[in-house]
Amino acid sequence: MEKGLQDTYAPHNACFGCGPANERGLRIKSFPRGDEVVAEFTPEQYHEAFPGVLNGGIIGTLLDCHCNWTAAWHLMNRLGTDTPPCTVTMEYAIKLRRPTPTDQTLRLVARVIESTDDVVTVEGELLAGDKVCDRCIGKFMAVKEGHPAYHRW
Repeated sequence: MEKGLQDTYAPHNACFGCGPANERGLRIKSFPRGDEVVAEFTPEQYHEAFPGVLNGGIIGTLLDCHCNWTAAWHLMNRLGTDTPPCTVTMEYAIKLRRPTPTDQTLRLVARVIESTDDVVTVEGELLAGDKVCDRCIGKFMAVKEGHPAYHRW
């Protein structure tokens, strides 16, 4: 079985959204696929806002973490390093376009749309089947030594 970016580069990370070490978290696994990074998430009933519809906070967490890893992967490749820099969210905005169902596996797709030396802008989508339910655009920054998140990966 292929390992996601999180399992490969941050197996001890306890982040609620993407940390492999958080048994109570969402534990998303992101996979590079060409110019995009993709993931799947299968919601549980306790992730619902109301019957059959995913909670907005869960949606935000999924997109935030997945886009953050897309930024880290991009910087790693651009810098030619063996491991990604630790990146954190500077800002992100979610557009909830339609109710996101919980009766099926959902797909996350993210791509870089702009990049500087240490800030990457990523757009992401959360899809049910072929329908875009939610969109995100965010800026993610590689942190330097002295930042509280610097050694988290």
